[in-house]
Amino acid sequence: MKNQQETLFLTALEQHQEKLFRICSIYAKDDDDAKDLFQEILVHVWKAMGTFKGDAAISTWMYRIALNVCLRFKSKHTKNQHRFIRLDSIVIANYDSVDYREDKNEKLHKLRICVKTLNEADKAIVALYLEGLAYREISTILGLSENHIAVKVKRIKSKLLNCINENS
Repeated sequence: MKNQQETLFLTALEQHQEKLFRICSIYAKDDDDAKDLFQEILVHVWKAMGTFKGDAAISTWMYRIALNVCLRFKSKHTKNQHRFIRLDSIVIANYDSVDYREDKNEKLHKLRICVKTLNEADKAIVALYLEGLAYREISTILGLSENHIAVKVKRIKSKLLNCINENS
């Protein structure tokens, strides 16, 4: 049984790791946070493997775990921010870290910036939509109706387009 779980985990991870990491990058402030989130998701998925019943696709199940971990991370991060004093006037240059501004595709960079401005529910929807998931699968993951997802996607697209145009 344990070998079956391990095989299922490794196969699912191989198929979906890039998508899961992109979801992490939406909720993370930088590449290091995204890597930490990804590791946290893997731990949660591994611990929950025994509870996977196969009622939904493994990808759907993993996305649900990923979004829950990301939302908890964001909530914890927001609470911790209130404990510290912001020193906006101090700038520290770190030339070794990967910066999203270095993306070769300027439009993708603008899209990422605009996605980060969305509320948490809209981020979850757009993250799954950008991964190419069907409205039905998104609705299963988020527990919303398929029609609600379609309406939200249309509104989110409009928000993102406005944001991109304002930043151009």
